[in-house]
Amino acid sequence: MAAPDTAPEPALYGVLLTLAYDGAPFSGYVKQKNGRTVAGELEGAIATVDPKASTTRGVSRTDAGVHARGQLVAFDSTKDIDPRGWVLALNRELPREIAVVRAARTPVRFEPRRCVVSKTYVYRILESRTRDPLVDRFAWRIPYRLNQLHMREAAASIQGEHDFRAFRGSADAREETVRHIFRISLAPAAEDSRITELTVTGNKFLYNMIRIIAGTLVDIGRGFLPKEAVVRALASGLRKDLGITAPPEGLVLRTIELAEPARDEWPPPAEQAAESPDP
Repeated sequence: MAAPDTAPEPALYGVLLTLAYDGAPFSGYVKQKNGRTVAGELEGAIATVDPKASTTRGVSRTDAGVHARGQLVAFDSTKDIDPRGWVLALNRELPREIAVVRAARTPVRFEPRRCVVSKTYVYRILESRTRDPLVDRFAWRIPYRLNQLHMREAAASIQGEHDFRAFRGSADAREETVRHIFRISLAPAAEDSRITELTVTGNKFLYNMIRIIAGTLVDIGRGFLPKEAVVRALASGLRKDLGITAPPEGLVLRTIELAEPARDEWPPPAEQAAESPDP
């Protein structure tokens, strides 16, 4: 008896997306049974274009309320759509709080999390006695002046390779807690001198690590902690030696650098501005 015919497996095409999103309305990036998430919205949009596409593989598991400008997400599609086509098609389906800012080709089943060289986060702190509706959604407002000199001195102690076990939330049970912070800086935002931007670039991060760094530096800046608190916590490994966990609204995942460059990016980084209309 002849063996039954089997349909050939469909060809797959790897896609890498760069996402920007306002995290305020979402329960984080990762899909959840109860709660609106960035990954859930994205996979819904992808399914309208290719119902047979794989699930998404995001790099950073941003928490509820945390924003992104450079989240990276890979998936595999059964449709050979060029990067420009993916950008335009998905942005028609996504809610206004999420946008695909770039797409590229990758190998099938590409796992971007395994290729991360560095991530850069920015935490924005607004020093203002009154609310600012155009800023509050994306910054932590502190209603008095901070001692920026003490904050910078404390931040300098964070740079380099250290055991950051004190700088993690209670939900993080990982045994390996050594991380390398390549760069850390505190500087006024270019558009508003009331805003201080804490920029941190590292090879990887623990759960709530950036928000604990931000909260600790603010507590040092307002005199709640001595500027030596960071050095003390690095030595003790105790969470109690640090400050509060800063709220999520000030945190933005700015960029992720991968060891493997993407192919056929659209729009190319040098051409991010809007193109001229077709004739």
